[in-house]
Amino acid sequence: MNILDSILLQQQGEGGGLSGILMIVAMVVIFYFFMIRPQNKKQKEIKKAREAMQNGDKVVTAGGIHGKIREISDTVVIIEVANGVSIKVDKGSVYPAVEPDKAAKK
Repeated sequence: MNILDSILLQQQGEGGGLSGILMIVAMVVIFYFFMIRPQNKKQKEIKKAREAMQNGDKVVTAGGIHGKIREISDTVVIIEVANGVSIKVDKGSVYPAVEPDKAAKK
């Protein structure tokens, strides 16, 4: 018997089976609105920012490497990290760089 079954049986013994189920449903709804929904919004914003990236934009990789975009394809971004030094990075690990003056205004 798992924990959920024991909680429901305990509640039913006291005459509150429906209230136990409603409490579990309320916890799931709260979890959705405080955890899942904000994360989905953030992922959509990151996806939109990646789609808007163009050659010459400053970016940061997931590993913390800063550079400028030199070439973009569907899955790969070529980033120039120094004069004449370019690296090929998966597009999913590249984020638009937040400049210090823009971050201070938020």
